[in-house]
Amino acid sequence: MDIRYSTNQRDFKRYTTEETRNEFLIENLYLPDEVVAVYSHVDRMVTLGIMPVNDLVPINKGIDIWANFGTSFFLERREVGFFNIGGAGKVTVDGKVYSMGYKDCIYITKGAKEVFFQSDDKNKPAKFYGVSAPAHCSYETRMISIKDAAKKPLGSLETSNKRVINQFIHPDVLPTCQLSMGLTELDAGSVWNTMPTHTHERRMEVYTYFEIEGDNVVFHIMGEPQQTRHIVMQNEQAVISPSWSIHSGCGTSSYSFIWAMGGENQAFDDMDSIKTVDLR
Repeated sequence: MDIRYSTNQRDFKRYTTEETRNEFLIENLYLPDEVVAVYSHVDRMVTLGIMPVNDLVPINKGIDIWANFGTSFFLERREVGFFNIGGAGKVTVDGKVYSMGYKDCIYITKGAKEVFFQSDDKNKPAKFYGVSAPAHCSYETRMISIKDAAKKPLGSLETSNKRVINQFIHPDVLPTCQLSMGLTELDAGSVWNTMPTHTHERRMEVYTYFEIEGDNVVFHIMGEPQQTRHIVMQNEQAVISPSWSIHSGCGTSSYSFIWAMGGENQAFDDMDSIKTVDLR
């Protein structure tokens, strides 16, 4: 498991491009029949990529659970959400099978002991993108399809940010301990996300960008509002955003991204908005 320690904003001002990428960017999430896991000490969130091809892949494959979590199984004191951004697949949670199509999501509650992933067709493997947060109680494991997500249209073509926010793991959809996740789809011709931007001092966030076609990229903008930096991101990469950092992006074409948050609360209006003209 890749361990990323917390970075303070004072040191971040002096980071080179390579240092910024090494601290915050997550590459190569999907390896055949492997579990790629990155543990961030920012709110102790774990980002996961699982691409089953030939095997039935357990959530803990290649992870020393005791060394990394101090527990006997992955979800003993954690909850997790997974999106499928690949071919059709299945997630089995303590013997119950959930069939997941493209952009479907599953929330798996604290206490689930056995979690397995598989693809329906090894030539079109599923790609399960997940984020896990510490949890103090159990709720209900539940799958939410893309058609059942709560949809919030926002933006306009005139401001290059016409999009639909699909809320999946969200207080308006289902209860969780602290984890929130959703999927934002930009319309063709729109390239900006989360602008005007904001920070939320009491929550961190992880983004993963996908549906970036061909040689296009997304310029992910981060840092303190008066000390902004960017990371050039390619398809199916993720990025860690500490609470002190803005998180916004502009692509060379339209794209989609999955956002995940964890921290003190799930109050979506608990944020500090920043005027665009005040950014530096």
